[in-house]
Amino acid sequence: MSLTITAAEKAILADLSIPPRPQVLLTITQETKKAEPDVAVIAEAIASDVGISGAVLQIVNSAAFRRLNEIKSIHQAVMTLGINRVFPIVKAVALKGAMPASKVLDKFWLEANLLASCAAATAEELGFESAKDNAYMLGLFHQAGVPALLQSYPEYESLLAEANDMGWAQLAERERSDYGTTHATVAALIAQQWSLPKVMIEAIYYQHDADGLFSSEELGKSSLLMLAILKIARIVAYRKLGVSSEEEAWQESYDGLLAFLNLEDQQLDDILSAVADAQA
Repeated sequence: MSLTITAAEKAILADLSIPPRPQVLLTITQETKKAEPDVAVIAEAIASDVGISGAVLQIVNSAAFRRLNEIKSIHQAVMTLGINRVFPIVKAVALKGAMPASKVLDKFWLEANLLASCAAATAEELGFESAKDNAYMLGLFHQAGVPALLQSYPEYESLLAEANDMGWAQLAERERSDYGTTHATVAALIAQQWSLPKVMIEAIYYQHDADGLFSSEELGKSSLLMLAILKIARIVAYRKLGVSSEEEAWQESYDGLLAFLNLEDQQLDDILSAVADAQA
């Protein structure tokens, strides 16, 4: 399923400040398209950006990824994990770096880091170890529309301050009313422009949809899996943050998510607990 963007939204989105992909991503993308990509070129491209390379090493060695042995260099990371696992993390880190710095967003990025860590842990607990890196990227990327909206609409700051109190689905409704689009749509557009996989774009776009989505045929199973990972990560993260406004959205998606994952209530509770414990 493709993104559904109205003519009015297209006009609004055209005026938003969507961050372009940094050079390091362009270099890696060009190299990976070759018949025989040069790992050394990819590693050098990542290492050339001190901010990105440092953040990538911090992430791959974090508790969320539970490495037995510390990875000490980007070259080692690429050789050990493979570019297909490192690239999503590079994209996630680059996204934050591409956004303008703002004290208003300090709390937002702390929450985004927690969401990303929870998403990686969720993928592991569900038995999808190979999806941890993409899950981390999804956790960090799915609210990328927020900094973009803030940059284009300074008054958005007051609305953002209420997000955790009103709930993010309700925030999206307010955004549509005030700006004609939502942070989810903007984030999906950024993901599309940054060449994220289709399943990621769809999970981002439908992040606040729940009613019947897991039992419908609107999305493929891979997209629904990423959406399920995201919803579990969100409820764990916001419970740890003491945010109760996400409980309603969780309950709306609970039965469909449970059936899609073919889990019993206790099994899902155990997963929630394990993901929460992984953040200690």
